[in-house]
Amino acid sequence: MRKKVTIVGAGNVGATAAHWIASKELADVVLIDVVEGIPQGKGLDLLEAMPIAKTDCHIVGTNDYTITANSDIVVITAGIPRKPGMSRDDLLQTNYKIMSDVVGKVTANSPNCILIIVSNPLDAMAQAAFRQAKFNRERVIGMAGVLDSARFRTFIAEELNVSVENVTAFVLGGHGDTMVPLTRYSTVAGIPITELIPKDRLDVIVQRTRDGGAEIVKYLKTGSAYYAPSAATVEMVEAILKDKKKILPCAAYLEGEYGISGYYIGVPCKLGTRGIEQIIEIKLTAEEDAALKKSAAAVKELCAVIGV
Repeated sequence: MRKKVTIVGAGNVGATAAHWIASKELADVVLIDVVEGIPQGKGLDLLEAMPIAKTDCHIVGTNDYTITANSDIVVITAGIPRKPGMSRDDLLQTNYKIMSDVVGKVTANSPNCILIIVSNPLDAMAQAAFRQAKFNRERVIGMAGVLDSARFRTFIAEELNVSVENVTAFVLGGHGDTMVPLTRYSTVAGIPITELIPKDRLDVIVQRTRDGGAEIVKYLKTGSAYYAPSAATVEMVEAILKDKKKILPCAAYLEGEYGISGYYIGVPCKLGTRGIEQIIEIKLTAEEDAALKKSAAAVKELCAVIGV
């Protein structure tokens, strides 16, 4: 029996994630959205691509949460982007209401699922989902670090004109301006990047990583990134479904790790069939630790707005 993944939100991120999952033949996919016709149309279009791709995944689009029953993983991309004149707090409150509604419905139909949260603001939405679902922390995971690290790796590979496969990079902290790219732990074929890239160039790359999403929004004018965010999400899905024990940077609920308790922060996690199977603690310098604490404070501030 094939695994089942539900994706909530049939916009660009959700639909592209469905595409990646189907192309890798990881699971059957349910694409659900509040808008009538969109998930059905995109789901049918993707299903009709399967004979060409030579994969046997079944994809269905729906507005009915009962169709999502017994999902192994539920990916939540639902939420609205910030609109002109909308304050950050207004955006938070709106997306919090959407998240609470969605989590209630998916967990009622799939009480044993693992939740992967993609909606923004990421860390606060993961916290909201965790509170609403009442799952253990291993089963509610935020997607951010995989994306941020991929951007960091891309820019390092470009700078050095090497294969992206040679580049390993880690980004800790919240998803946004306060993220903490760890240059000390980032390597090219095992060689620390601090030995290959001058500090002034490395500072530029770190800042570009922090601004990665904004750079794409600037180009697109309307809308935001979706190829890399959806690919990052599916790397997590694959690690869980295949029980790969893969160490990836994810937003996890910390209970004392890194001296932080009670909030979702991006840290290295081992992903397997039970979700987060281990949170990896690495030694940080005083400067890195201060940056991570600053990132946690920013997450705490967002969570306070919505009372989670």
